[in-house]
Parts: sequence; structure tokens; C-alpha cells
Amino acid sequence: MAGRPREFDEGAALEAAIDCFTRYGYEATSVRDLSDRMKISGPSLYNAFGDKRALFLRAVEHYQDQNARSMIKRLERSFSPKEAVLLFFDEIIEYSINDRNRRGCLVVNSVLDVASRDKKLAAVVASSFAEIEAFFYRSIKAAQAQGTVPPERRAKDLARLLLGILLGIRVLARVKPERSLLSDLARPALALLD
Repeated sequence: MAGRPREFDEGAALEAAIDCFTRYGYEATSVRDLSDRMKISGPSLYNAFGDKRALFLRAVEHYQDQNARSMIKRLERSFSPKEAVLLFFDEIIEYSINDRNRRGCLVVNSVLDVASRDKKLAAVVASSFAEIEAFFYRSIKAAQAQGTVPPERRAKDLARLLLGILLGIRVLARVKPERSLLSDLARPALALLD
């Protein structure tokens, strides 16, 4: 006997959950908030996604797929390694200043909200950051091989520095989403690639 088809768009439901978690945080978001925002009943939410924690994990994965992962793939495919890193920061700054509601980034917000209290959620957040750091590292190593980044710079150190700057930009943008401020924050670190 075949199961009953879902009566909602799973992608749209995940986007609504992401909006809810980003806006209010994991702890402050109730299952009722989620079901209202996702426009599905509580039982349908549990049947489709499991409990709030399981939904949050799915939401983070979906968020990463739609944002950082897709951006990294596009940039790595279309630009030189050094250009990819520079454009990554340009796009993050542009996105940050156009975030009218100052919601910020689901993954960055989650660090402050739940990572210290839930080891599984902390591991998911850390994995998300590790993917971005790995992109920076790959790009720096490839740029060094091409001669566009000085070979004496330690790629691992630069990648971690860039990750720290990225996180700072995403947090600072929630308070002061000003292009000059965010660009000034990135500029000294990116200058190390020259």
C-alpha cells in the first residue's frame, strides 16, 4: 500500500523553517511557530521532519546547500582560485548589507544560540564552517601554485583568518550593515593574498 503523498512543498516548508529559526533562534522557536510559518499541521511536521531538532538539522543542511555550497561551487567553476575568494567576500558583503531585516546567517546565529548546549548541533555548525575554511584553503593553495598568492604564506593560517573575518562580517552586519565598514573589515585580510 502506497503512502499518502505530501500535501505541501518540502522545499518551501524548509525555507519557512529557516526563516523562523533565523529570525527567532532555535531555542525561542516553538513547534507551533514552525507549523504556522510552514503552513502545515503539527502532526504533518512531525511525520515529515521529525521533532524540532531534526527539522533544525534538515534546515541547516538545506540552508547550506542553497547558500554557501552553491556559491562555492559556482565560484570555483567560473573563476580563478584567488578571484573566487575575493568574489566570495564581495557577495557576502552585498548579501549582508541587503539583509533588510538584519536576520543574519542561520549557521552563524546558531553558534550563539545552541552550539554550546547541544553537541550534535555544534558539530553540524562546525562542519558548515569547516566546508568554508576548506574552500579558502583549496583556493589559496591553488592560487599559490599559479603564482597569484605568495608561496611563503601559510595556506591553513590564511584560510582560518578568512573564516574568522567572514564570521565577523556576518555578525557585525546585523548591527551595522554598512558597505564601507564591512569592506574595511575584509580588506586587510584579503590583502594578505597579494
